Amino acid sequence: MQALAELEGWLAAMPPVAALVIRAESFEGEVLRLSAPLAANVNDKGCAFGGSLASLMTLAGWGWLMLRCAQAGQSAEVYVADSQIRYLAPLYGELRASARLAEGEDWPAILRCLAERGRARAAMQAEVVDAQGAAIATLAARFALKRA
Repeated sequence: MQALAELEGWLAAMPPVAALVIRAESFEGEVLRLSAPLAANVNDKGCAFGGSLASLMTLAGWGWLMLRCAQAGQSAEVYVADSQIRYLAPLYGELRASARLAEGEDWPAILRCLAERGRARAAMQAEVVDAQGAAIATLAARFALKRA
C-alpha cells in the first residue's frame, strides 16, 4: 500500500524514530498498526524500553492523523499536545501498536474545523499488545493539527 510506504518514509526521516526500526503493518482507515523489533528497543532488563512503547503509540496516533489528512486532501502539520500512558506489563517480544480516533470524536467535524479555521484538535487512543493480544501499554492523547 502506497500510504504505508509514505508513512515509513516520514518516520525514517526523523533520526530518533529511525533508530526504533518501525514498520507500518496495516491501515484500514479506522486503525493504523505499527510494529518494531524488540532488539532495537530493549532495555537493561531484556524487555521493551518504556520510551519505545510510548514513542510507538504516539507515532501510531500521529501517523493515523497524517494519513487520514492526506486521504482527505488536507495538508496538515500534526503535533502531540498531551498524552497519558499506562504501562500494564513488561513486553519480551515484538512491539505491536495500534491507534484509532478516540471514542466520541467526529472525524468529518475535525476536518471541517481544520479547513475553516486552519487548526483543529483530535483525541486518539493507542495500545501496544503482546503476541497473544493482551494489552501491554495504553495511550490517550490529544493532537493539534495545523494547516500546512
